This record gives sequence, C-alpha cells and structure tokens, in this order.
Amino acid sequence: MTSTNYSAVAITLHWLFVLIFLVMFPLGYIMHDMDLSPEKLSLISWHKSIGITALTLAVLRLAWRLFRRPPPLPADLPRWQVGVSHLVHWLIYGVIFAIPLTGWAMSSAAGIVVRPFGLFALPNFVPKDKALMETFHEVHEMLGYALLALVAVHVAAALYHYFVRRDGVLTRMLPLARLP
Repeated sequence: MTSTNYSAVAITLHWLFVLIFLVMFPLGYIMHDMDLSPEKLSLISWHKSIGITALTLAVLRLAWRLFRRPPPLPADLPRWQVGVSHLVHWLIYGVIFAIPLTGWAMSSAAGIVVRPFGLFALPNFVPKDKALMETFHEVHEMLGYALLALVAVHVAAALYHYFVRRDGVLTRMLPLARLP
C-alpha cells in the first residue's frame, strides 16, 4: 500500500528549503544594492555559506526523491495538471542546484575562495575571469527570479488543491498540523 503523505525526511527537506528561500532571496536582493562595506562582506559570507548548505541539502533531497517515490497525485487529476506538476517540481530541483553552483562559479571566476561558515575552503572550479564572473552573476540573479516564479506557481497550485479541489495534496506536506 502506498502512503498518501510524504515521509518525515521529505517534509523536513521541503520546509528547510522554504526557510532557505525566505532568507536567501531577500538577502541577495538587499546585498545587490549595498555599497561595498564590512556589513556587505559579512552578508555575502553568510549568503555563500547558506548557499553551499542549500547545495548539500539539494543533493540529499534529490537522492531521497530518487530512492523514495513521492505519494501519488489524486487519480482524477487531469493529465495536463500531472504533467505541469512534474515539470514544475523538476524545474525547481534544477534551479536549486543551479543557483548555488552559479554562485560558487561566480566566486571562483572572481578569484575568491568560498569558505562555508569559515570551516573549510572549497576549490575554485573555473578560471579567474572578470567577464565570466559577470556572466555567472547575471545567470545567478536570473535563476533567483526563476525560482521566485516557480515557487509562486507551486504555492498557487498547493492553494488550488486546498481551496478548490479539496483533495489533501497540500496537507500531505505539512510538518505537524493537518488542516481540515
């Protein structure tokens, strides 16, 4: 018998990403317009550390997803909605990998070593190149907005399932309380 709810691991990883998103998007937006200062450098350091944490969690999340199938969608859901659901989920997975990787690549191209929480140094994996750094910066920023759009679609779909379809799709991802 297949469970209709997500596992505790899947739920925890999902809500950790919600928390990361709620911190990282505003942080990136605020940092973007700041003048270079010790405060900005501190925020950049935190942004990078949380970004590498997000990348690590993305690996765990994808591994969990590949080896532990999610509960099935409602059988009466139209095929096009199933297709869009799968597409949006896989695009989100792609973007949660691409954002930290482009951030790390941007630092590498700037010749700056990423040191998550000051604990260790990650290798620079692209050559130092100002034009490449600027390209990765633009891509990193565009991916952030792409994630914002994908999250908006995801949230709208969850609310549609809760308020319109009333099929329990939203509640199976809630960590503690089950909505009526």
